[in-house]
Amino acid sequence: MASMRFAAAAQPFFKRAIPNPSFFTFFNYKFHPSLFHAPLTSSGVGGICHLAQAAKGETEVLLKGVGERGSNEEVKHIIEMAKRASVRREVLHTDFLTPPVLKESMMIIEKLADVNTSVQGGYPEAERCRLSVGHPEVLTADPDIVAALSISGNFGFQPCSHGDFLGAILGTGIVRNKLGDILLQGEKGAHVLVVPELVDFLTMSLDKVGNVPVTCKKMPLIALEYEPPRTKTFKTVEASMRIDAIASAGFKISRSKLVGLISDGDVRVNWVTVTKNNTTIKSGDMISVSGKGRLKIGEVNETKKGKFAVELIRFL
Repeated sequence: MASMRFAAAAQPFFKRAIPNPSFFTFFNYKFHPSLFHAPLTSSGVGGICHLAQAAKGETEVLLKGVGERGSNEEVKHIIEMAKRASVRREVLHTDFLTPPVLKESMMIIEKLADVNTSVQGGYPEAERCRLSVGHPEVLTADPDIVAALSISGNFGFQPCSHGDFLGAILGTGIVRNKLGDILLQGEKGAHVLVVPELVDFLTMSLDKVGNVPVTCKKMPLIALEYEPPRTKTFKTVEASMRIDAIASAGFKISRSKLVGLISDGDVRVNWVTVTKNNTTIKSGDMISVSGKGRLKIGEVNETKKGKFAVELIRFL
């Protein structure tokens, strides 16, 4: 019986969970008229439609200029959540966000009145963070919305990568946006940031990373051990800035194999999945390939022959 209650409570965090419909629906929200350009009617079907159209109209205006197309819908939901939190004078929280989504959301929320924000990733240099939004009268301190886990085992003879730990955690059935950063600890294992609601589940469910038996325990955030990632910098000269050319050089794999990885959905630029081989990249972009790691594009210069000298920063 206890396990059944736990499964029911944990259901929203798993891959087959059904999203909360109220998160996506305008019609159950009571927005303050000052949030919209046009006056709102008080009742009737026409009033409901007018409300939905006004909300959609303002959101679309605010979303103009959002850099990553793939993040547009996610940013839209966050803006709607911020408006709702302000009107209802409550505090709402996102899951862990990628840096581009967080950046775009913050830029837009700054334009909204009566919305305070709090960004937390568990430690100052965190890459993936959660965003809290609320009316200034209620969001007055950082909420307790990030927890840390210590995953320990004997990794001295079988080192495991970031991808190994991520794969093991996702293998328990949870979704990626419930996880923050994974901080490797060498032979000792890793420290992982998660939503607090998943602490009990992971401590009971995660027992192996790769072929190494592990124990998973909650730890205080103040005890997190973080070291800047190790990198290797080198240069390549390519005829174009296509992702298949740059990434194959950066990850030291053939161009045909890279094309196959793109087709399989295993290649991302700035955390957004790439579907076309001829996608153009630029300085500052982050390329990640499943099972291969990450690569950042540094300085780019055009040669006298019209080619591109590209600085590549490989995360080890």
